[in-house]
Amino acid sequence: MASEGKRSLSVLNCGAGLPFGLGNRLARTYKEHMTRHTIMEKLQILADAAKYDASCASSGTAKKNSVGGKGIGSTEGMGICHAYAPDGRCISLLKVLLTNHCVFDCHYCVNRKSSNVRRARFTPREVADLTLTFYRRNYIEGLFLSSGIVKNSDHTMEQLVDAARILREEHDFRGYIHLKTIPEADPEIIHRAGLYADRISINVELPTEAGLARLAPDKNAGTIEGAMGGMKLAIAEAKDAKKRFRHAPGFAPAGQSTQMIVGADSASDNQIIGKASTLYGRFGLRRVYYSAFSPIPDASAVLPLKRPPLMREHRLYQSDWLMRFYGFSADEVQQAAGADGMLPLDMDPKLAWALKFRESFPVDLNRAPREMLLRVPGLGTRAVKNILLARRHRTLRLDDIARLTVSLVKIRPFIVTADWRPTMLTDRADLKSLVVPRREQLELFG
Repeated sequence: MASEGKRSLSVLNCGAGLPFGLGNRLARTYKEHMTRHTIMEKLQILADAAKYDASCASSGTAKKNSVGGKGIGSTEGMGICHAYAPDGRCISLLKVLLTNHCVFDCHYCVNRKSSNVRRARFTPREVADLTLTFYRRNYIEGLFLSSGIVKNSDHTMEQLVDAARILREEHDFRGYIHLKTIPEADPEIIHRAGLYADRISINVELPTEAGLARLAPDKNAGTIEGAMGGMKLAIAEAKDAKKRFRHAPGFAPAGQSTQMIVGADSASDNQIIGKASTLYGRFGLRRVYYSAFSPIPDASAVLPLKRPPLMREHRLYQSDWLMRFYGFSADEVQQAAGADGMLPLDMDPKLAWALKFRESFPVDLNRAPREMLLRVPGLGTRAVKNILLARRHRTLRLDDIARLTVSLVKIRPFIVTADWRPTMLTDRADLKSLVVPRREQLELFG
């Protein structure tokens, strides 16, 4: 610090004897350089700290731009943290924490109070300036902003809201904003967040109350769900107001989401699936995100020593898709799990369900309703849509299905077409070995 101070003094003094104003400009340039350097150091720390939050997708947002107006920003383009809307648009976000200081001591969090990590903190205006700078360079289209708890929940939530307010009101920023809210904060402050953000997320953190009490003693399941319930009500009221009054203010138009950590506690996949189903039903969430626990430096002794298989996280996302897009109930997805309540890692849950309930197959692709087609292993929603369209004009044969799907290997035992019937194939004892992809060790040399 002493050497830095001497260098600063020498730069400021070097203006002596220079033409009028040049010394001041030199000093101002140095000051701006030092400020930028500090901002970049903060960004390095706080962007890295934000990587543990998986719920930064922007699905559900409406298309917006500043064409014909004085505003800045849009929700169409490419950049840093990529998320995708339902129509396939790629939306890039600056994903960062306001601060990684935290008064909470959640065992699984790298930014917990007792953790020995480098700390940094942005002001709301610095976050807004960074967002605008990155946008003007065509790096991003929006902002995902979360934070540790500094001072208290209300103070931190006020800071998060203020960053969004500066962007919206002072700069007329029309890009995407996702705010991670703090359920312990005053409901009125959380409500203000919804007036500026496209999406709000409130993390439940862990699937069971016992796990939350053990690993996050500063958090309370009732408080979290209470905040979710208030957000659901506010979103519904805003939608109703929009129907009646054309210029009614929007409120979190992309809805709310949450995240659960997988593998930090002893919760089974079936418990996680059940929790996700409850959250969708009670609070109308747009998404539940799953984040596989990752061991952190100086970890608490109550945490596992290694992370769960990443395939477990993948299988949970597949089970989530079955409930959201394929018409499966939570109970049916849970039936795909083993006796220990864990989904099989060697096959997707849809195939696991089909192998357990073979009496539901084979399915006649020329006659079966959409809900049964969606249960055929290997048929996705797009393939089912194409089958329904194609069979209006012709009777489908196996070759037709081959053109609509990636592979027939998984599908053949479960379908009937005009020229194909699996006969006894569906009931074979070794059917699993025929349809489950084999695990092979990759060769170093082809």
